[in-house]
Amino acid sequence: MKFLVTGATGKLGSKVVETLLKTVPASDLVVSVRNPEKAESFKARGVEVRQGDFDQPETLDTAFAGIDRLLMISTDGENETRIRQHKTAVDAAKRAGVTFIAYTSIANAQESTNFLAPTHKATEQMIIEAGIPYSFLRNNWYLENEIPSIQGAQAGAPWVTSAGNGKVGWALQQDYAEAAATVLSGIGHDNTIYELSGKLVTQDEIAAAVGAVIGKEVAVQHVEDATYAETMKSAGLPEFLIPMLVNIQKDIREGTLEVESNDFEKLLGRPATPLKDGLAQII
Repeated sequence: MKFLVTGATGKLGSKVVETLLKTVPASDLVVSVRNPEKAESFKARGVEVRQGDFDQPETLDTAFAGIDRLLMISTDGENETRIRQHKTAVDAAKRAGVTFIAYTSIANAQESTNFLAPTHKATEQMIIEAGIPYSFLRNNWYLENEIPSIQGAQAGAPWVTSAGNGKVGWALQQDYAEAAATVLSGIGHDNTIYELSGKLVTQDEIAAAVGAVIGKEVAVQHVEDATYAETMKSAGLPEFLIPMLVNIQKDIREGTLEVESNDFEKLLGRPATPLKDGLAQII
C-alpha cells in the first residue's frame, strides 16, 4: 500500500507526514512537493520524495504513479486558481488509478457562504464526479491563525475584531493532521465527510482564554469592518492581506464556521485539544 501526501513541506502537510511515520513504514510513504530540496529531511528517513506541481500536470502524473491512497491538501491563492490546480490534481489521480482521495476542505463546504468555500465546493464535486472513493476533511479553523493577535495581546494590545458574536471551532493544526493521517492510513472511510471542529467559541471567549494563558487580562475591541481594516494596516500587516482578513471577520460574524461536530472524537477517540491547552502549546 502506497500513501502520498501533497504539500508535505507545508505547515499542515509536514505534521501529517510526521504523524504517519509513527504508524506507517517509511517505505510505504511518498510525498509530493514543488521543491524536493525542502523535503530532504523526509528523504533521509526513508520517505520517497517526488516532485509534483499542481500547475504542471505532467509532474503529477509521475508523482501519483503507483499511489493507492492520496491526501490532497488544498493549495493557497485565489479561488479561481485553486479550482484549476485542484482539477489538475484530481484528473492526474484518476489517470494514475488512485483508489482513494482524502481532501482538506472547509466547514459545511457545499452550503457555506465563506469567501474560501467556492474552491472547496468545486473540488468536492470534481472528486465525486471522478468516481474515486473519497473522504472530505472539512477543517474548521487553525488556532495557529490567531498567533499575530496573540502576540499583540502579549505586547499589551487589545483583541480587535469585527466578527461580533460569531463562533469558531478552532483546533490545533496537529489535531487536523492526526485526523488526516487516521483517514489516509485507516479503513472504513470511503465516501465519508468529517466536519472537524473544536468547541465553538466567540472572540470574547478566545481572548479570555488567551488572557488566562498569558496571565494578563486581554481587552476586546469590537469594531466595524472598516475600522478593523485600518487597525490591521496600522499594525503593519501587508496591504494585500487586509481584504482577506476583513473577509475572515465578516464570515465568522455571519456564522460560516459555526458548525458543531464530534467528528474529532470519531477519528481520534478524543475531542480536539481544549482551547487553553492548545493556546499554551503555541504561545
